[in-house]
Amino acid sequence: MDEIVNKVAQSALATIDLEKFYPAGETVVFDLKDHLFMELILKEKDFRAGLLALDWEVYRNKNVAIVCTADAIVPIWAYMLVASYLQPVAAFYAFGDEEFIHKTLFLKNIAAIDPQQYQDQRVVIKGCGDKAITEAAYVEITRLLRPVVKSIMYGEPCSTVPVFKKK
Repeated sequence: MDEIVNKVAQSALATIDLEKFYPAGETVVFDLKDHLFMELILKEKDFRAGLLALDWEVYRNKNVAIVCTADAIVPIWAYMLVASYLQPVAAFYAFGDEEFIHKTLFLKNIAAIDPQQYQDQRVVIKGCGDKAITEAAYVEITRLLRPVVKSIMYGEPCSTVPVFKKK
């Protein structure tokens, strides 16, 4: 009887699992609404005093989404002031909701890939997993790799969909 040969294992395919670039850490929301007078009006003196008295350690090593869920006019400097307090404690912070923070960190992690390590390789971008991967992540990995790889495929090494092939 002939020996069963695993051709997938012997192939020269490089597999990238985007789950490995999934953002780590907890994301919390800093809502300016909670620091406004009657959740509507920013009184500068009270706002500054409130931020000064806040225990910023609760944001230590966390990803922070800065938002204002109230229908209030908030001056730009107020967001900047919050950012200045978060800088020394938060792992990451940005203006936007939790979904925006997740997407931003995911793309930041993917951007850290050195595409040159895949120079002239046939690459499979893993398509199934336990975590939800956004379309933005797949577009970003394609943008990074297309200039250097021989080919890009989507799926699993045993069943791929061709995306790009260098001519």
